[in-house]
Amino acid sequence: MEKEDLKLLNKGEEEEMELHGYRLCRWRLALVGFGVLCTGGFLLLLLYWMPEWCVKSTCTRTTARDAEVVLLRSTVRSNIYVRFRLMLCQLFIRYFTFHSTKYYWNHELQNFQVLMKLFFGVNEIAVKVPSVFKLLIKEVLNPFYIFQLFSVILWSADEYYYYAVAIVFMSVVSIATSLYTIKKQYIMLHDMVTAHSIVRVSVCRTNKDIEEILSTDLVPGDVMVIPNNGTIMPCDAVLVSGTCIVNESMLTGESVPVTKTNLPNSVEGEGDDAYNTEEHKRHTLFCGTNVIQTRFYTDELVKAVVVRTGFSTAKGQLVRSILYPKPTDFKLYRDAYLFLLCLVAVAGIGFIYSIVLSIINKVPAKTIIIESLDIITITVPPALPAAMTAGIVYAQRRLKQSGIFCISPQRINICGQINLFCFDKTGTLTEDGLDLWGVQRVENSSFHLSEENAYKENLVKSQFVACMATCHSLTKIEGQLSGDPLDLKMFEATGWILEEATEEETSLHNRIMPTVVRPPKQLLPPEPASSSERDMVHTSAYEIGIVRQFPFSSALQRMSVVARLLGEKRMDAYMKGAPEVVASLCKNETVPQDFAEVLEDYTKQGFRVIALAHRRLESKLSWHKVQNISRDHIETNMEFLGLIIMQNKLKNETPGILQDLHRANIRTVMVTGDNMLTAISVARDCGMIPPDDTVIIADAHPPQYGQPARITWRYADKPINITLEDMCEADEPKSKEQYHFAMNGKSFATILEHFPDMLQKLVLRGTVFARMAPDQKTQLIEALQGVDYYVGMCGDGANDCGALKRAHGGISLSELEASVASPFTSRTPNISCVPNLIREGRAALITSFCVFKFMALYSIIQYISVTLLYSILSNLGDLQFLFIDIAIILIIVFTMSLNPAWKDLVPRRPPSGLISGPLLFSVLTQILICLGFQIITFVWVQKQAWYTVWTPFTDVCNHSSQLNVSELNNTELDEHNIQNFENTSLFYVSSFQYLIVAVVFSKGKPFRQPSYKNWPFVLSTVGLYIFLLFILFHPVESIDETLEIVCVPFEWRVKLFLIILINAAVFISTKKNLEFLSLIIIDG
Repeated sequence: MEKEDLKLLNKGEEEEMELHGYRLCRWRLALVGFGVLCTGGFLLLLLYWMPEWCVKSTCTRTTARDAEVVLLRSTVRSNIYVRFRLMLCQLFIRYFTFHSTKYYWNHELQNFQVLMKLFFGVNEIAVKVPSVFKLLIKEVLNPFYIFQLFSVILWSADEYYYYAVAIVFMSVVSIATSLYTIKKQYIMLHDMVTAHSIVRVSVCRTNKDIEEILSTDLVPGDVMVIPNNGTIMPCDAVLVSGTCIVNESMLTGESVPVTKTNLPNSVEGEGDDAYNTEEHKRHTLFCGTNVIQTRFYTDELVKAVVVRTGFSTAKGQLVRSILYPKPTDFKLYRDAYLFLLCLVAVAGIGFIYSIVLSIINKVPAKTIIIESLDIITITVPPALPAAMTAGIVYAQRRLKQSGIFCISPQRINICGQINLFCFDKTGTLTEDGLDLWGVQRVENSSFHLSEENAYKENLVKSQFVACMATCHSLTKIEGQLSGDPLDLKMFEATGWILEEATEEETSLHNRIMPTVVRPPKQLLPPEPASSSERDMVHTSAYEIGIVRQFPFSSALQRMSVVARLLGEKRMDAYMKGAPEVVASLCKNETVPQDFAEVLEDYTKQGFRVIALAHRRLESKLSWHKVQNISRDHIETNMEFLGLIIMQNKLKNETPGILQDLHRANIRTVMVTGDNMLTAISVARDCGMIPPDDTVIIADAHPPQYGQPARITWRYADKPINITLEDMCEADEPKSKEQYHFAMNGKSFATILEHFPDMLQKLVLRGTVFARMAPDQKTQLIEALQGVDYYVGMCGDGANDCGALKRAHGGISLSELEASVASPFTSRTPNISCVPNLIREGRAALITSFCVFKFMALYSIIQYISVTLLYSILSNLGDLQFLFIDIAIILIIVFTMSLNPAWKDLVPRRPPSGLISGPLLFSVLTQILICLGFQIITFVWVQKQAWYTVWTPFTDVCNHSSQLNVSELNNTELDEHNIQNFENTSLFYVSSFQYLIVAVVFSKGKPFRQPSYKNWPFVLSTVGLYIFLLFILFHPVESIDETLEIVCVPFEWRVKLFLIILINAAVFISTKKNLEFLSLIIIDG
């Protein structure tokens, strides 16, 4: 039955969930209510922490159709459960809300789904800032704080007021800090989202009236009028008339203005393709983006049809990803919980031991309960979470000082495990801007020699220069040319001037006034002269107007424009794009025969190559026809004009940083949207692919003409196809590092769909992934994580947001708003931030290990002391606990975490988890050493000749007893039996053991700076050593009374000092031997 009722939500998507239906059961509810009363509310807390238990204990299974309660289980992480109560709307349709999305029951599909086409709701991205009370309740109900509350109540019952107050103070500070941080983050996100989110908009109605409404009332299908002076888009809408210039930095990370054109009309006889956001993004105005300018007809407004609202918009999806991030699963945290369970098991043994011992000695029931429960609070240290985060906080502060900002501190530890880093190419490995290296024109189907530039008198009226001057998406904003950097460089190389019509000029005409480009006067001949180009018209005023623009499409890899020379009746079409694509759309006779060889030669040298083409349009094409024509009619039968060669230089830091990463055994991968051969060339230049290594390109072909999908293999440097068997045979006797796979986005998509098993093998050896779309970059990150890599990603923020967010450690080189999706943002615009991040991650990770081991040993040492003292019905005193936990433990923990990261990246990585043989053996060995020396101390003090059961009248130090003082304290001292020789001896030995363990576990090289460079830690440790030695050899009566220490003979103090010295020596020698063994195991 359960298998039949299992439903999948968001199938195949990131938030795929299993849905189980349940119906409330009255008798189970009554039974649970009785259990809550019997346990004093603890059962209610347990069910609050465990949604799966809550549902199964109060409900019975039923079909999803009849469910009153649903239980969702993440298919990504099988242990994550979420419980929801179904609601009923006015139309008697059942729904529930998950991650700000409503899921309605669909009778036809017999499943829950997002039914946006029927129910829209208010168009707003509501980030509700929870009240302080609500946040407080949620924070306080954390299991850790519940355990602390239990500990405080227990200590108060046992009159341990000082320590209870200290823990309450720490907890209050911790809760207050946490609430302040969470509240601040919510307010910042709320302010970012609500800024300009509610505006007044004009909407066209069916009777052509324009009505002004609030943006919150917009629904899909509304026709929105875009104002002349621009606006912040409150929804996702597709342009149906006019043109807009938009700043999309909120979503893409690039502040370069983008031109958005109206959605082309469908042409008769052609398939009417449905609107797709990805395919038609050049016609889509996305929510949160800033419309800077609009261009329009006089008699027709700039209109856009609303397609998505609220959390369904692009901005809404980004906000959802911030509000509900994918949980990070790290072995360290899983192992930490397992280790805590082990400590709880040890505490359970002590719990039973103390009960049995107390019953044998006929201790009162109240004392039995308090002391047996007290041993649990000793074994599981309440300060552990705060101690564990100290290293992360310090690492975050050091990263900030080096210009790296972090919005997800828990990721710092994970960065310490990174063993593969992906890099975007343009703007990350190479310089942002492109420089024009040269041009190579084509005449009579053959290439001319390459020329440095096109700024020449003899070329000013050529179609080649006309294409360079017109085929772009540049615009003027506040008098400055703005647009894509490549377009900008190309246009500047011509030396031409761009002029746009003003709003007043546009309003005088019944159509959009075109953008006009013209050459500078100094390039034009003084009088009309015959031109070598047959089709160019000679006029004294040489100007070209851009009539229609088909924006660049990453899917089509090209852009084109329709332009008209002043005084000419016929129009011209100009196109630029990827050389292979442009050549395929040109007449074969116009493409030089050596086109492939010339192109390959340039791309191998690392140049960015753009091809240009031109076509004279038919005279029957009027202005209005051009505005409605399909780009497929324009981009065909073109004449090949030549190539523009752009140079994208490596950043100075790139080769050195990649070399450092390779030395540290950190694999590097290039993920770019650029040409394959260009990417391979850059990979070789920067050292990502060594000079002697072979690159094999994998070309995957999807199924077509009845043939199944297939993969072909070829060498990047030789036009030779090879088989998989050839590669396997060649690979066997040679090093695996000699081969690198490269593939483009189309091949990646085909392999992902048809050869998923092959993909895992390819990514193990893949180094260059070219022509990758943004979602494919994310899929590559997931594929690499699927073969157990800890993956880092470095990008410039443009189209890398998904990959940056999905990687274990994503670092954006852009400080724009899009970097809010990246865990780390670098102020330094080069990849030098990558080794810094990994080094700090390793230091923070090692710090977490050191602190965890120290805190575990601290709790066990204290557990041993208390267990031994329980055997004589004694315990540590309140102020002894306070001195150990505050003066020693907290000071040591927060100073031992201050070690900075080591200056170099070493080939060895830190361990990823606590549950490993060497580490567990190390901790267990240290526990046994502590246990052994405490037992020796406990037994040996009882064997001393002067030993007797201590009373206030005992004077083994030959001091005169102050009877009146003793009598005043007699009752209190006898009640708890704190003051005795065993207590004093164990207090001294255990206090020194804490310090010895701290020094032993404060690991330095190769991941952190040596501890002697950590001055706060050195001063704290030395200060505590001096203080303890001082009170050991020179008792001060006031200190002894405060700490409830009794006086012991000097010779016993010397013996205690010898025990401490031998203990330290055994600790240090054992540590060195264990480190040597662990290195042998790792190397083996």
